[in-house]
Amino acid sequence: MLDQALIALASAAGVAVAQAAGTDAWQGFRERVARIFGRGPAADAAQEAALDRLDRTAAELESADSGEVGQVRDAAVTAWRTRFQDLLYELDERGREQVAAQMRELVALAQQAGGGVSAADDGIAIGGDVHIEARNNAAAAVKMGHVTFGNPSSPGSDGS
Repeated sequence: MLDQALIALASAAGVAVAQAAGTDAWQGFRERVARIFGRGPAADAAQEAALDRLDRTAAELESADSGEVGQVRDAAVTAWRTRFQDLLYELDERGREQVAAQMRELVALAQQAGGGVSAADDGIAIGGDVHIEARNNAAAAVKMGHVTFGNPSSPGSDGS
């Protein structure tokens, strides 16, 4: 049985696969994932199978319509979380520790590759700290839609 920390790590690694797909770091990332799965008597075959699955995952994410990309991403995360959990479950304590360390590296790599932030259409994503301050009765924001400043005229007046 896996402890909660390893289950959480498997989940984070599943998210990392979905995050890294399509980034500049994808080729190196997918090779690292394949090496993690390339264990046992048929290591080469296991690595090839992992590479095939990773390529399918990336292709599915890239070809998803904007309306379904969230569902496709969630399915990829779930599938890879399960694969990582199954792998951890099959290992002895020493192997589990080694794979867990490699999975932590994957998660960090995916966070670096993805920048760790994202925004939807018309959004602004900022990685790091942001400080916005308004002084002297001014308004401040990163992005504000249609905003009118000043004192509006009273209803029914002509503004003069």
